[in-house]
Amino acid sequence: MKEILIQKIPAKLFILLKGYGWYGNFPTWDVAKKLTTGYESGNIVDRVKKSLLKVVKGEAAYERDSVVFKEVEYSWELVSSLLFIASLNDNSLNIIDFGGSLGSTYYQNCFFLEGLHSLKWNIVEQPNFVKEGKQHFENEMLKFYNSVEECISCTKEKISVVLFSSVLPYLETPYSILEEVFKYKIEFIIVDRTGFTLNDKERITVQKVPNFIYKASYPCRFFSWTRFVDFFENNGYKLIYDFDALDKVNIPSKYKGLVFRYKENA
Repeated sequence: MKEILIQKIPAKLFILLKGYGWYGNFPTWDVAKKLTTGYESGNIVDRVKKSLLKVVKGEAAYERDSVVFKEVEYSWELVSSLLFIASLNDNSLNIIDFGGSLGSTYYQNCFFLEGLHSLKWNIVEQPNFVKEGKQHFENEMLKFYNSVEECISCTKEKISVVLFSSVLPYLETPYSILEEVFKYKIEFIIVDRTGFTLNDKERITVQKVPNFIYKASYPCRFFSWTRFVDFFENNGYKLIYDFDALDKVNIPSKYKGLVFRYKENA
């Protein structure tokens, strides 16, 4: 009953009434979406660009979700996973960072990847991020593309891993996106900073971002662990490792990182 009443509240009023965090348990993505401002807002990419430029210029150590930090918060499990994959590929790493913003994860971890024989970090993003990325951040190692298909067609070296870091929960059709990636049979897929419910039932929420970051709200999905892992298994990928991710939220859940390997190679 509570969720039905919430659905009848205009989006702007809902955003004003709710504090920052994750709320609701909505029957469909569309219902939750009607209560949000969305991720396409121009102010988001502008805030991220300004913050990440500070990192590039050495004025900040680290950027995440447009917030700058004086010290880098590392995900050692992610770093070690990337180095492990590179060790199996002649000390080289050619990565697709799906939904990788303007390079936040690249700049977070590139210090530990400097010793690789070769590093190619390819970001697949929305057109407005790709435009800003190409203009302000692209270099010999960091490239931006509008789709996985475009990235693979433009990349000479074999892709060694696809990274989904805090992105699948914000996609309306995450399983369809994964199916598109599966068809390339890339050896490794890493899913990081992704929320799972404690009762193993999928939950669709609305996330309201604090105003000091940027004014926005969007739907956010918390996955069923069983359905999620089984989906990979049924498409030829074996879960070889999982770890606790850095994120903390205000609803019962666990944020995890998962490393999958295509079964022909596992």
